Amino acid sequence: MYHTSYSIKELAEITEAKSVIRKSDVTLYTLAFDSRRLGDISHTLFFAIQGRRDGHDFLGEAYQAGVRNFVISQERDFVRQFPDANFLIVADVLQALQQFAAWHRRRFRIPVIGITGSNGKTIVKEWLYQLLAPENNIVRSPKSYNSQIGVPVSVWSMTAEHTLALFEAGVSRSGEMAALQQIIRPVIGILTNIGQAHNEGFSSMEEKIAEKLKLFSDCELFIYSPKYLAGYTGAIPGRQHFTWGWDEDADLRIIDEEVLDDRKYQFLRARFREQEIQCMIPFTDAASVENAICCWATMLALGYSPSLADQRLEKLHPVSMRLELKTGIHNCSVIDDSYSLDISSLAIALDFLKQQNQHQQKTLILSDVPEAGVDSESLYMQVANLLVNKGVNRLVGIGQEIGKHQDKFAVPGSFFPDTASFLNHLDQFSIADETILLKGARKFEFEKISKALTQKVHETVLEINLNAMENNLNYYKAQLKPGVKITTMVKAFSYGSGSFEIANLLQFNKVDYLAVAFADEGVSLREAGISLPIMVMNPDVAGFETMIENSLEPEIYSLRVLREFCRALKRKSREEYPVHIKLDTGMHRLGFMKEEVEELIPELQKMSSVKVRSAFSHLTSSEEAAADGFTRQQIEDFRELTSKLEAALGYTFIKHIANTSAISRWPEAQFDMVRLGIGLYGVDSVFGSSGSPLEPVARLKTSISQIKQLKKGDAVGYNRKGVMPHNGQVATVKIGYADGYDRKLGNGIGKMLVNGVPVPTIGNICMDMCMLDITGVEAREGDEVIVFNEQLPVQELARLLGTIPYEVLTGISQRVKRVYYYE
Repeated sequence: MYHTSYSIKELAEITEAKSVIRKSDVTLYTLAFDSRRLGDISHTLFFAIQGRRDGHDFLGEAYQAGVRNFVISQERDFVRQFPDANFLIVADVLQALQQFAAWHRRRFRIPVIGITGSNGKTIVKEWLYQLLAPENNIVRSPKSYNSQIGVPVSVWSMTAEHTLALFEAGVSRSGEMAALQQIIRPVIGILTNIGQAHNEGFSSMEEKIAEKLKLFSDCELFIYSPKYLAGYTGAIPGRQHFTWGWDEDADLRIIDEEVLDDRKYQFLRARFREQEIQCMIPFTDAASVENAICCWATMLALGYSPSLADQRLEKLHPVSMRLELKTGIHNCSVIDDSYSLDISSLAIALDFLKQQNQHQQKTLILSDVPEAGVDSESLYMQVANLLVNKGVNRLVGIGQEIGKHQDKFAVPGSFFPDTASFLNHLDQFSIADETILLKGARKFEFEKISKALTQKVHETVLEINLNAMENNLNYYKAQLKPGVKITTMVKAFSYGSGSFEIANLLQFNKVDYLAVAFADEGVSLREAGISLPIMVMNPDVAGFETMIENSLEPEIYSLRVLREFCRALKRKSREEYPVHIKLDTGMHRLGFMKEEVEELIPELQKMSSVKVRSAFSHLTSSEEAAADGFTRQQIEDFRELTSKLEAALGYTFIKHIANTSAISRWPEAQFDMVRLGIGLYGVDSVFGSSGSPLEPVARLKTSISQIKQLKKGDAVGYNRKGVMPHNGQVATVKIGYADGYDRKLGNGIGKMLVNGVPVPTIGNICMDMCMLDITGVEAREGDEVIVFNEQLPVQELARLLGTIPYEVLTGISQRVKRVYYYE
């Protein structure tokens, strides 16, 4: 059997839960905690975890999807509402999930390697998987599942077929590791490093180290670098230790390093057991070298010979820690998640595919699934069930093994023996107007398929971190009072970040409304499958009928617009169409002034064709302390006007005035709904230049086209405006003012990052390129150059330009390729 299954009664006994069991003959082997991500419904146990959102609020959705087995902590009326469902009622649902996983873990006696540290956990885990897989059938954490929820879900995937386990654990505050230790119970422990990440969750570095080391409290073997425990006064865990580093006493002592082959390889020499050994690794950046040394030490500590370790380390391949959404050929969207393949990561990628609505057709290109030691029949039957549950319309199978099992797949499929065969037939293969997920094992070289299917565009790329956007959204949701709705602004191409790509994420995360500036933006979202209510903030009279046809809801800011819209509704024979009344409380841009509301009321009273869905206004200065008096007056005026409107109309409607900065700074202004704009993208002036809880979403990068050696006094660029202040190097990079890099940033005003080093512009900014003074910086043609990211934030560019981040983000040209990714 591929699964380890349990009966509902067994699981009830593990936690001593109060149980309501209507059907006892069910077997459960799938754990779920998100009603949007459900797989094998009939064998799923749903956990109503209370976090940023209360999982109990989504039981109805899970039940409607077919789930019949639940773990809850609040009975409410669920037992009566769902008469054919089983319930385990516990004090703490998350704790119950962890108890199940800990109990499951104790059934196995295989070596379990537990990995923690400030950085590098996932890379070390994935590289160890590459290095140790030839002799082992390995179960490992999917992607970076290392949290209080991710760890139990990872450990739950252990089965009798596995011979080795690799699990990572991450903590952000004191008191979290004890539960993860009980779940993982590592026999071998690896500490990657200790850095600055999550310092805010600990009172001192000593406390932080002590918390991380709790994972290894019962380890047989602990592998670490002494430099990361320097100054630590507590006991070092593990019955045996294996150390690595540059210290004389280290078991694996690095004695020499050399960069070879045009910076492609790092050659390492070390002392191990009184002999000199060596290895070559195909990386030269400091973080990768250190992670590789950690893996080298682990192989040696596990008894691998130095020569075998050297052979395998030289063949390590990069680990892309993210799933990418790109624009494909023939109006396709391409989801590239081909860095690794197992059942767990396939299910995660299929969830992302399912949330894409821009195309009805969803295609999976899948290679053989490398699950050594697992019964092939069971494995591909599970894959087949996943495809049905996740709504895949078509399968392209690549590999000998998946081809043998093509009869198991209910969805239409085409099968090819290898990647080359598929690419040879690509011209005859019908690919158009669909979303395509690429999920292949490394040896199948799916990067070739990605290259063939991805639209060829400008090398300058704006990367959008969807994890960060989701985290920012959740931050603001956590600031809201119970019942307050949220509208997210996706106007102006979502502040330069995209349209349906962002809207899909927001719809998946169940925001209440989307807001666009113009009707055509809303129409594009409807055509991309977005079904959320959409508010049009600047409606054009000429587009009213199109708005009605696409269920777009207009902002009504004047009697003229109201009357024109009602005439359009009459032509379409529509009644009680939702509209949003804009009130002007001080912005003096659009909206009904206080005295105009008296004229508005009788118009609304006599018009049956419209119904007020919301009334709103706009705060002018919610982030500025100096304007707090004016903001307070705006809020009071808004309260007075909406009360008058409600009394006159005889019904209630949604009221909203709070923009991004007001959400946290003016909680009394939340009313029924808030409007989240630039904060979604990681920018909120309330937080100033440091200490922001938000994560930067956008990262703009380009590359070096050419490097020139110039002498002091040589001129650079148009009109000879740039003059070399010294002998040195100039790099020409592929971004200019046509891409949105403002001409004001030329001649040393702007800076970019070349291999992590800030360098100034030199000369005028050209239309398609600009020049950087990279004197003293190690660089070569083709190297990546960062225009802005978390190290060089977009706020800094805005400051240099004397503007705001909105302008910088919305000014990025449409010819700049957008890549969306989940880490």
